[in-house]
Amino acid sequence: MTEPVRVASIGIGWWSNVLADAAKRTPEMEIVSCFTRSEDKRKAFAEEYGCRPAESYEEILQDDSIQGIINTTPNNVHYETTRDAAAAGKHVFLDKPIAVNVKDSLATTHVCEEHGVHLSVGFQRRRESHFRWIQEKIAAGDFGKLVQAEGNISRDRVGQFEPGHWRYQAEHMPGGVMLQIGSHYLDVLEMLMGPVVSVSARTAQLVLPGDNPDVANLVLEHENGALSNLTACYASASEYYMMNIYGKEASAYYDLFEGLRYLTRGNTHSDKIACEKNDTIVEELDEFAECIRGNATPECDGHWATHSLSVILAGVRSEKEKRSVDVAEIMAEA
Repeated sequence: MTEPVRVASIGIGWWSNVLADAAKRTPEMEIVSCFTRSEDKRKAFAEEYGCRPAESYEEILQDDSIQGIINTTPNNVHYETTRDAAAAGKHVFLDKPIAVNVKDSLATTHVCEEHGVHLSVGFQRRRESHFRWIQEKIAAGDFGKLVQAEGNISRDRVGQFEPGHWRYQAEHMPGGVMLQIGSHYLDVLEMLMGPVVSVSARTAQLVLPGDNPDVANLVLEHENGALSNLTACYASASEYYMMNIYGKEASAYYDLFEGLRYLTRGNTHSDKIACEKNDTIVEELDEFAECIRGNATPECDGHWATHSLSVILAGVRSEKEKRSVDVAEIMAEA
């Protein structure tokens, strides 16, 4: 039986617990240590997940038995924490977004390549079984020419974080909801429809504190000429997800409550597609474990994550300057 890979968790917050819960559901990975600056938080995490609380990040980096880092630190320190891990020869699973600007994103990608370690960026929603089903159908040619898509990802985040939290600040989360959760469905759209080349965006701040938008709308032009519309909201009454993919020969319709439906050209009634719910976070952690073992490469690596960030930053500039912005314009400034 293959031994589980040994990893440490840094940056203890609510998402680190989500990932740690997933790590407990797979035999491929074991969290053996943790660190965050708050002694109370790291001790509580260590007790809950049966690992050792480190006194410093350096203590983790100097431990040769630790093979990888699960990094859920605030976005603005992703580069320095990943750089230090790479220099210590430790592979990194980094929660999205990879960075808050393209310069740091590229630097994060390149430092991992220079030290020969894998960088895997957490975009778990692309792994949901209904999106994998659509992806397979598109690859088989069943959709024909892809022409349009629309997606919505909405949540209620009122009162979920303290008013001064970094997620409410443009310095740490440029684009607000656009980057925080909109990036997940942007990733799905690009997986299914192809890379985005141009963005036109509008945003609003209606409910949440801070200086960031809690509602965003992006019109996306894909490399193949198709157009997508993506909306994201942090101020809705409840959680809701929707994704519709339109092709010349077939279309697929997904939403959180009704599941997946499929309609082919010439038919007037869609078919319900049964998709078994899968554990997407375990799947991405299992992939990371296989990367550490040398048996796989990340589906979402630093280069892909940099492109995704560039699309969001093009949206941020579009809203500010009230114009359509090419993704290449953002990349050229790195």
